[in-house]
Amino acid sequence: MRWMRYRIKTKSEAEDIIISTLYDIGLEGAQIEDKIPLTPLEKEQMFVDILPDAQDDDGIAYLNFFVEMTDDGNVLLEGEETDPQSLCEQIKSELAELREFNLDIGEGTVELESTEDIDWINNWKKYFHQFYIDDILVIPSWEEVPEQDKDKMILHIDPGTAFGTGMHETTQLCIRQLRKFIGPETVILDVGTGSGILGILSLMMGAKHIVGTDLDPCAEPAVYDNLKNNNIDAAEFDLIIGNIITEKEIQDRVGYEKYDIVVANILADVLVPLTPVIVAQMKRGAAYITSGILNDNDKEFRVKDAMTAAGLEVVETTYQGEWVSVTARKP
Repeated sequence: MRWMRYRIKTKSEAEDIIISTLYDIGLEGAQIEDKIPLTPLEKEQMFVDILPDAQDDDGIAYLNFFVEMTDDGNVLLEGEETDPQSLCEQIKSELAELREFNLDIGEGTVELESTEDIDWINNWKKYFHQFYIDDILVIPSWEEVPEQDKDKMILHIDPGTAFGTGMHETTQLCIRQLRKFIGPETVILDVGTGSGILGILSLMMGAKHIVGTDLDPCAEPAVYDNLKNNNIDAAEFDLIIGNIITEKEIQDRVGYEKYDIVVANILADVLVPLTPVIVAQMKRGAAYITSGILNDNDKEFRVKDAMTAAGLEVVETTYQGEWVSVTARKP
């Protein structure tokens, strides 16, 4: 499949109005390139492992719209064939109309470029390479293990479309806490398992069994691909798709008072309602390892207050970068 890219040079402050305007003529799914720094809230909400290096904001933005091309060189817009140049002129007309309303859109230039099939799922691979978490080598399946690292603990991980490569500081905080509690008979519940990295590493560290839950169905192929990549029997990792906070059926399938460790690398706003629910899944004396908490007093103490209110005892708080991990125990 071929695509025509319409690339608009504008100002970052005009992004939203241009996207909204062009949506009305059938252009959807803008790819935005700008240098606006992420706010703490945006970092928490995105919660991704791979982010490009930040540069100083210059106020310039590029909006890219990709439109499918037909075999005869036209573009398909809302199911109808249109000449690519005609669509370009229509975009320019919409931009000119915005200028008439005294909106500063900067240059407002439009460039056209045809491109071959875009592999949206795999393009991120160029950003993800092998790295270390303490003495653990994390490596994607498309890279070779260096000879000098073959005696290390090696995690072959491909995040796919679900979160989780181990790069994120919250993941590393959880891994370090898990190492303190895992034994040969440990059964672990991983809430928000994503690509399964915490559960898979726990099995490699000697845990007996993992149950993972996630809201996103994309977690399922990611988890089972990563189990296969690490030569781990899929029977050792049960994955349940659903919302353990609100769905009684999911709570029942997960089971009660059966876990030595519950790990939840999610977000503070999810941990607060999760905590009073998850206590029922924990054995007495079980550890509750949490992260995904942005390092500000309000979120950290909201999570701790939720733990205390649920009858848990906070035993340790660790920090890395802008993130916090709080570990508690069930009496």
